[in-house]
Amino acid sequence: MRFRSYDALKTFDAVARNLSMTKAADELHQSKGSISYQVGKLEAELGFRLFERAHAKLELTEEGRRLWHVSQTALSQIDREIENLRGTASSAVTIGALTYFSSRWLSPRLTRFFEANPGISLRIEPINSVEMLRSVRVDMAILWGIGGWKDHESELLLSLPAVPTGNRAVAEQVAQLGLAEAVRQLPLLGDSSGDAGWRAWHQAAGLPYAPSRSSLTIPDSNSRVQAVVDGQGIALWDDLVAPEVEAGTLVPLTDTKLEGAGYHVVFPGEVLSPGARSMLVWLKEQAGT
Repeated sequence: MRFRSYDALKTFDAVARNLSMTKAADELHQSKGSISYQVGKLEAELGFRLFERAHAKLELTEEGRRLWHVSQTALSQIDREIENLRGTASSAVTIGALTYFSSRWLSPRLTRFFEANPGISLRIEPINSVEMLRSVRVDMAILWGIGGWKDHESELLLSLPAVPTGNRAVAEQVAQLGLAEAVRQLPLLGDSSGDAGWRAWHQAAGLPYAPSRSSLTIPDSNSRVQAVVDGQGIALWDDLVAPEVEAGTLVPLTDTKLEGAGYHVVFPGEVLSPGARSMLVWLKEQAGT
């Protein structure tokens, strides 16, 4: 049967990004009841659930994550093509960025960018890995890692050493098992570098990389923070999770840090527009690089 509820994908995207019916309703200027009805209707037409609902908390199902990824790509391509057809693309800049980096570092600074560049419109596209550059059109992307993305030029924007991090319960397990055994037994959550970050950290710690077969892959970086808070495993995090560390919900598990880690600007290979060059200069000024 042909799928017909394309309008509902915008609503689904808002709920998936916020993991909240209430926040999506505020963003779309609709009632929470309307958002809930649209999501329920979409799930009924699709024949599978998009969200797990437990104690008023939303989490994407595996089917929901897969659909969100492909719908983000399609909606982004449509928006960009409309901009091109309207002839507004020269003043529009699209940045691909990890949701974690966007919410914790980029968003609080954007007012300064618009004050300095009033003629530029900006779109921030959620991106989880360098592989997404094949399907999502962006002027540049900001990804976490240790550099060296194959087939793409990149430059370090913000150096932030990373350290294995878990919640208090996981920290207690690490204390009992010892760090070397803990990183063998407990799930190591991947990130936008794949397993490159974890391999580099093991090398820095002088440990063999032999992770548990139990794994949990959460492409969205904000959701991955929550997974660590919930005790789903260990992840490499940096100073951007300082609020959780100060609150005691996250605990650095060792003093051994991955010193070469940080956020890099990755270029898809196209010549930057004047607006994109202005954005790059501003990003470097904000990062002090």
